[in-house]
Amino acid sequence: MMKKTIFITGASSGIGKATALYFQEKGWNVVATMRNTDSGKELAALPNVLVTTLDVTDSNSIQTAVSNATSTFGTIDVLLNNAGYGMLGTLEATPVKTIRQQYNVNVIGLLETTQAVLPIMRKQKSGTIVNISSMGGRIALPLGSVYGATKYAVEGISEALQYELEPLGINVKIIEPGVITSNFSKSVAFNDENITDYKVVVDKIMKTYKGGESNEAFPVSEPITVTKVIDKAIHDTTNQLRFPAGNDAEQMLDARAKLSDSEMITMLKENFGI
Repeated sequence: MMKKTIFITGASSGIGKATALYFQEKGWNVVATMRNTDSGKELAALPNVLVTTLDVTDSNSIQTAVSNATSTFGTIDVLLNNAGYGMLGTLEATPVKTIRQQYNVNVIGLLETTQAVLPIMRKQKSGTIVNISSMGGRIALPLGSVYGATKYAVEGISEALQYELEPLGINVKIIEPGVITSNFSKSVAFNDENITDYKVVVDKIMKTYKGGESNEAFPVSEPITVTKVIDKAIHDTTNQLRFPAGNDAEQMLDARAKLSDSEMITMLKENFGI
């Protein structure tokens, strides 16, 4: 049986790197893409791994990476749209340029990478697209008006896309991680505004995010936790679309399903001390 090939965006660290290592160990061909391939030396030293440059905000970069993947391994069986970053801050203090960049990476990059891979999957009449969303793609969290909007977009894109692609033999799956060690500790940008009216509430919210007294409300998981859920989703033969990843995500999304908007907002206010 031919080895399957997984194409991963944002594979230099966190969930992307953990997933690349996991599938390489499972005997897959792995295309580990990242903006700076210097970060991929550990992966590049492994057999059946192609480390190649991909910046999801650069159209030529996307096309070149996909071409490199197919010329090396022949095809792409799974696309993991993982590249993205978090951003917290009050909307008023967030420059429009910053908002556009968040959308370019988290949404437009995902759409364009998917467009580049779909002709390959359509031709072979098989494939799986796995989009990394967030529990914040179904629960808008404080200071997440821009980031949350991008993840809500990923949810909508994925849900609509599965109707188009199922008849072609292509699956779509959404992964909804909770707080992962790599996310808020390393990759979350924060707009530190000078609008003093927001200071009290921002300080309380950030205390929870950064691990203050209320940190037990958002226990963090390791990237491998998400990787194992990705593996489950790829091999899922049902029409399940969404896969929470991490105890906090499971608990929060279960609460979201059971509580009214008012009840959910009240609970989150209590968790964040606001």
